[in-house]
Amino acid sequence: MTPAMTPARDISRLIEIMAALRTPKTGCPWDLAQDFATIAPYTIEEAYEVADAIVRDDLDDLRDELGDLLLQVVFHARMAQEQGAFDFADVVEAITTKLIRRHPHVFGDARDLTPGAVTDLWHDIKAQEKAEKAEKAAKATGAGRPPRDSARAVTLADVPVTLPALTRACKLQQKAAKVGFDWNDPRAVLAKIREEADEIEAALDAGDKVDAGAETGDLLFAVVNLARHLDADPESMLRMTNQKFERRFAWIERALATRGKTPSESSLAEMDALWDAAKATEKTAAAASSAGGHQE
Repeated sequence: MTPAMTPARDISRLIEIMAALRTPKTGCPWDLAQDFATIAPYTIEEAYEVADAIVRDDLDDLRDELGDLLLQVVFHARMAQEQGAFDFADVVEAITTKLIRRHPHVFGDARDLTPGAVTDLWHDIKAQEKAEKAEKAAKATGAGRPPRDSARAVTLADVPVTLPALTRACKLQQKAAKVGFDWNDPRAVLAKIREEADEIEAALDAGDKVDAGAETGDLLFAVVNLARHLDADPESMLRMTNQKFERRFAWIERALATRGKTPSESSLAEMDALWDAAKATEKTAAAASSAGGHQE
């Protein structure tokens, strides 16, 4: 019989519960059927749900979502332990070692650093770690043997391919910028955006939807570049715009409902007019809020 489990504030209880779920014959059939590949999508999803709770400023939900994300870590660690690779304690040791190593200005002799100097130090330490890891890998695979994926640029090799496309585009550009492959002026990026838009139009004029689609990808990449030059995270910006779209479309639906209609029963012109009304309402409310905030 599997021992009864009760909630607790101790991380060891979570590890025990995960072990019970993965115990053959007495554990959960679904949990036992999982592996790293099948769990990875849930890990990504839980990270997004954490971000969503933060955006909504819902701290109760954030607590729960952080628990779900922690479960993912425990799940992966348990599967690795079953294979004799590492366990949860090894994960904790690895991250604490990394944090201490990357913060010599807190735990070492490097003191009184400016924020900029801290960032430079962080990148120097990461570069050293990367070099040591590459050297270790080279020794493990044998001298002179080509890397597993020689098509990937060395400068960009540590940018995970599984990141969301906008986030990965931004990180690729940041890596390239560090070696001087970058524009110096946001307006130059804006000119590139116009160039990409013109290429889409040319493809559309030629009736080539495939080429227009490919050019649209180039346009998105250029827009990410502009966001980066404006110190704006493209993923966060698009998430905010998505929320704005949902909010305004909900306004349209409510307005149409007062007329006894649904969007599918309305014309595009009618919905466009309501969209403009929703924008105007938001601007008026924002202006009133701003004015109220400046009152003594």
